Amino acid sequence: QVQLVESGGGLVQAGDSLRLSCAASGRTFSKFTAGWFRQAPGKESEFVAAISSSGSNTYYADSVKGRFTISRDNAKNTMYLQMNSLKPEDTAIYYCANKGSYSGTYYDSNTYTSWGQGTQVTVSS
Repeated sequence: QVQLVESGGGLVQAGDSLRLSCAASGRTFSKFTAGWFRQAPGKESEFVAAISSSGSNTYYADSVKGRFTISRDNAKNTMYLQMNSLKPEDTAIYYCANKGSYSGTYYDSNTYTSWGQGTQVTVSS
């Protein structure tokens, strides 16, 4: 379906910022909700943020609300995650994902049909 390529991860100190990018191929990317999930070592995947197809609506996990900002540029088939005031607890592999239909909730990973390979974000104290 939609192919996703992530970039922007890295090693930073607490309080720093990072901007993750997710470049998509396929014209259907702009038609559906897209989002970010993350998985810390030894932990299960958790929802981070999501954005509607037009970019008009955004959703955030409580743990990142006020610090992270999700956005998309459909003309470039790209989604972004601006991460500010990073904390060590944010350390995880971050995955971008795209829905293949209008079904399901924004936080349900099972309703996302395309996934990126993941990019590592490490925040030191």
